[in-house]
Amino acid sequence: MPNNHSIVGFKIKSIRESKNITIEDVSERSGLSIEQIESIENDQFLPSLGPLIKIARALGVRLGTFLDDNNDLGPVVCRAEDNNASISFSNDTADSRKHMEYHSLAKQKAGRHMEPFVIDIQPMEERKFKLSAHEGEEFIYVLEGQVEIDYGKHTYTLNQGDSIFYDSIVEHHVHGAAGQSARILAVVYIPF
Repeated sequence: MPNNHSIVGFKIKSIRESKNITIEDVSERSGLSIEQIESIENDQFLPSLGPLIKIARALGVRLGTFLDDNNDLGPVVCRAEDNNASISFSNDTADSRKHMEYHSLAKQKAGRHMEPFVIDIQPMEERKFKLSAHEGEEFIYVLEGQVEIDYGKHTYTLNQGDSIFYDSIVEHHVHGAAGQSARILAVVYIPF
């Protein structure tokens, strides 16, 4: 089995192949290029949530399917000592480095419509961000540090204890303020 950083590409490819769906079909259904899908499946670049949501819809699965493999329908308890695994996403450019480590808080819960994460945001020197958009809503609560959210034409600065709730269809980007690291609790809702 691949490491935690490559599990997303591995699962996408496995699901696609198990459903006998070609990369061309996923490309047509998602609006993503064949090259982009191949690079995601082969872990050549770290996707942002936007392309992953499009691929999930094209495959007819929840976004969380790429992060888990459990079928637990009852409540899920996530213990702090069990929360070491993470998934990384980039800001959606092929040459970008990862800047966020996602720690899923409900990967054992099947049938969920919300994706709760604790996210460690790494400092970024580059101040030009590619904004992304996808269906749904997001809630962010700052646990540590200071966070900036570029949202449409506005930038919101949040300090520890601050929160924001927004529609994800508006282009946005979350990053540490002034090149700082930060830690947030994020809940992403994606209608299925």
